[in-house]
Amino acid sequence: MASKEGFLTNEQRETLKIASQNVEILSSSPKSPTSFISEHHVKAPAGGKAPTAGIAVRHVRRSHSGKFVRVKKEGGGGKGTWGKLLDADSESPIDRNDPNYDSGEEPYQLVGSTITDPLDEYKKAVVSIIEEYFSTGDVALAASDLKELGSSEYHSYFIKRLVSIALDRHDKEKEMASVLLSSLYADVISPIQIRDGFFILLESADDLAVDILDAVDILALFLARAVVDDILPPAFLTRAKKALPESSKGVQVIQTAEKSYLSAPHHAELVERRWGGSTHITVEEMKKKIAGLLREYVESGDTFEACRCIRELGVSFFHHEVVKRALILAMEIRTSEPLIMKLLKEAAEEGLISSSQMVKGFSRLAETLDDLALDIPSANTLFESLVPKAISEGWLDASFLKSSGEDGGIRVEDEKVKRYKKEIVAIIHEYFLSDDIPELIRSLEDLGVPQYNPLFLKKLITLAMDRKNREKEMASVLLSALHIEIFSTEDIVNGFVLLLESAEDTELDILDASNELALFLARAVIDDVLAPLNLEEIGSKLPQNCSGSETVRMAQSLISARHAGERILRCWGGGTGWAVEDAKDKIAKLLEEYESGGVVSEACQCIRDLGMPFFNHEVVKKALVMAMEKKNDRMLHLLQECFNEGLITINQMTKGFTRIKDGLDDLALDIPNAREKFSFYVEHAQEKGWLLPSFGSSAADGSH
Repeated sequence: MASKEGFLTNEQRETLKIASQNVEILSSSPKSPTSFISEHHVKAPAGGKAPTAGIAVRHVRRSHSGKFVRVKKEGGGGKGTWGKLLDADSESPIDRNDPNYDSGEEPYQLVGSTITDPLDEYKKAVVSIIEEYFSTGDVALAASDLKELGSSEYHSYFIKRLVSIALDRHDKEKEMASVLLSSLYADVISPIQIRDGFFILLESADDLAVDILDAVDILALFLARAVVDDILPPAFLTRAKKALPESSKGVQVIQTAEKSYLSAPHHAELVERRWGGSTHITVEEMKKKIAGLLREYVESGDTFEACRCIRELGVSFFHHEVVKRALILAMEIRTSEPLIMKLLKEAAEEGLISSSQMVKGFSRLAETLDDLALDIPSANTLFESLVPKAISEGWLDASFLKSSGEDGGIRVEDEKVKRYKKEIVAIIHEYFLSDDIPELIRSLEDLGVPQYNPLFLKKLITLAMDRKNREKEMASVLLSALHIEIFSTEDIVNGFVLLLESAEDTELDILDASNELALFLARAVIDDVLAPLNLEEIGSKLPQNCSGSETVRMAQSLISARHAGERILRCWGGGTGWAVEDAKDKIAKLLEEYESGGVVSEACQCIRDLGMPFFNHEVVKKALVMAMEKKNDRMLHLLQECFNEGLITINQMTKGFTRIKDGLDDLALDIPNAREKFSFYVEHAQEKGWLLPSFGSSAADGSH
């Protein structure tokens, strides 16, 4: 039999099998190979006997002869060995003099390097900006530092950090935080980032409440303040509430803001003054300060002092107001023009007033020249002379001409439009004094330019927004009357589109413009001037992320609220708006009295006493319905008398008949012969000349 030297014995086979199993265990172990193997240091058994099962064979190698020998510790291999099974012990030193030395076996040397998260770095940096701001109160410096920091995608975290730090400070710092947010809005931090920042705050309300006992109330006040300052739309509260867990502190914050702050009478003033208002200067107060320092400058002529005062205002984002007011002053006091031009030039050269703020100031003045011309007749001419001077001296960017004109010239509006705007301002002012709707309608009809109706609506609401609630209520009532008499739904829609397109500029002059525009829109829907679908039409004509689109969404939220009709009718204090509802009841009662044996002259006097001629279409509608129900044509005699006296105009009569025609399907459910009766009334009315010739087609098209 051949010698067994070149073959494996059964014992050797068993040993090899055990070794293979151990290698598999090592490779699949969750521990590192080094640590796992170090737990099983054993020596090879003497006498060539196979080790017992389960023992690793780290330094045991089988020679070609089948004998087991001790190999080098790091397994480079001895003569006639297989080499290392596994690199198990990396702690052993490598001998660079070894003939088998391989530089590739040198252990890796990891170079220490700090891995930084950009968000962590941003959060650390903004803390120092916030602390410095709380120390200095310098809004412009904080805005500049935040711009220089970059990483604008993280600005929502700046809002969270700012408010979180202010939560645990005095009222002064809370007020400063609110002022800073208002100042950074749009110029440094986008509206979307503002919303995201407040949502992150609401999400972390539970954690903040652990450290700060009254965190919920303070956060609610910050939230209410953001709404009052127009950096958050009221619709944000509804959306955020839906996105947060019902049991979270964030929802409590929203509920507290809505119930305790935003629903209170005079809530805007209360919220603004809650932290003392020590650092907060309203837009109106700022305008007064600017006007004061400019008048002092005109008297003293001290340009250096005027620049210092402008700098001390600390509102670089509002310097366009300085430019606008300075130019108006130069027009009012002609001798002051050289001084004003000198001041603006120096402020521009010093970098005190930026190029963009300068252009914005000129642009704002250009847009209000028609109104200004009522007080300064030569305003247009003076403005057109100031612009070339400013550009030639290098302190007004020539881009102003491109943005405001064509072919390098200042935009000159069509003279007809200019004259129209001038005339309607006088008509609107007269209406606010007299409250005479029929007279205003006659004045508009005399102008004879119905294509400019949208411009009238824009001017009416813009002027009303800058006045008291009485004028706002009068504007809404007038809108309702105009829609009945001479304005089409398209005129109303286009007028609101014009208004909302310029909403951002309006907000520069009127603090609460966004909320008030939303109320005007909602009121138009409640008064049946617009249909809810018209709001979607208006929204579709505006850019998606503009201020106007947000106002439309706000109006839709107002309309969808419970008891919206009553609340919106009372939005300007409840005057005439609520009287419309009251008038419906009075009309029904006076018609019932007349139908039961009343005198025509008394009924006419009662209609006259209502004092709502724009609402007489309701008299026509109710009279016709009552005539159908009672099967009595006595109401036609009343309508004839009202028409003969001029108490109910042909427009009002046509509107009343149109409203009946539009609701005939519903009316027929209660009065089966409603269609036949209505056809008879229409023939009678056309014979008597009560209706406009366009009645048939306009009613069919659903228009006036």
